[in-house]
Amino acid sequence: MAGASQRLTARPAGVQAGASVRMWHRLGIAAALAGAAVLPFAVSGYRVYQFSQVLIYAMALLGLNLLTGYNGQISLGHGAFFAIGGYTTAILVVKLGVPYWATIPVAGIVCFVAGFLFGFPALRLGGIYLALATFALALATPQLLKFKAVDEWTGGVQGLLLSKPKAPFGLPLTRDQWLYFVCLACTALLFWAAANLVRGRIGRAMVAIREHPVAAEAMGIDIAFYKTMTFGVSALYTGIAGALSGMVAGVVAPDSFGFFLSLSFLVGIVVGGLASIWGVIAGALFIELVPIYADQIADLLGESAKALPWAIYGVLLIGLMYMMPTGAAGAVRAVVRRLGRLTAGSKSG
Repeated sequence: MAGASQRLTARPAGVQAGASVRMWHRLGIAAALAGAAVLPFAVSGYRVYQFSQVLIYAMALLGLNLLTGYNGQISLGHGAFFAIGGYTTAILVVKLGVPYWATIPVAGIVCFVAGFLFGFPALRLGGIYLALATFALALATPQLLKFKAVDEWTGGVQGLLLSKPKAPFGLPLTRDQWLYFVCLACTALLFWAAANLVRGRIGRAMVAIREHPVAAEAMGIDIAFYKTMTFGVSALYTGIAGALSGMVAGVVAPDSFGFFLSLSFLVGIVVGGLASIWGVIAGALFIELVPIYADQIADLLGESAKALPWAIYGVLLIGLMYMMPTGAAGAVRAVVRRLGRLTAGSKSG
């Protein structure tokens, strides 16, 4: 009887603890959104542009993390979907006169179809072979965008210029501030969708395929369907990011979507933490800001250090991987667990 009563009293305590964690989680999200909403009014126009790019990269990294972190499919070609999204928006706005806001979902749908179709041949590939196939996609896309047969639509080597949209309804915002808020709204929506996706049945199926595809198939999971759908959803996220990037930068050009962009996306999800929703923000900050600061450090070192920025970038990356082998999200989780053990120990003492 005593054991039963202890269990009955422990259960509400556990439920209460879970409710407390959820409350703090929601408060943290609300505080982050409030800080992000105030940010463009507290920094310069160039910083607003930079933080818009951080939000854009976070969306692209989230799409890649769904594919690689949660589903286990390695892609070195997501820069191609980023380019497709950017060019879809640019062509619709410049060539067809479509309102810029209407092009964002269209870019996502086009990239979803492209990713879903690419997912079919990818079903026969895995691991390094899939990585090589997507690597070929990343290399081919910039060259296809320069192809003479389509340069009437793509602008060839020069690309296409876009004018940044004004804030509607007479809102007292600059063009960069308005685009920042558009990026923030899209980021919040996609993060909410991804968090719900990975917590549900679909997310559990994705992880099961990553961990043991044979066992997942034995449990009745349609591996072909989930792999192709994950590829499509991942491309959708990246395509929306590419569409917003074209608006924020005001230009899309083939050389902006080279292989290094795809490689940067992979670096970003590793730095942020694989299979982490919120870790991609740290990854986005890394790929946007670290190259800039590496250039500044090289400038401080003088003329003899002009070739050092990428060496500095590499050293910083190696240092981060040494200090945080599971990425920023894994490091935060480790610190939280450590603090929890210390708190528990102090209470028992």
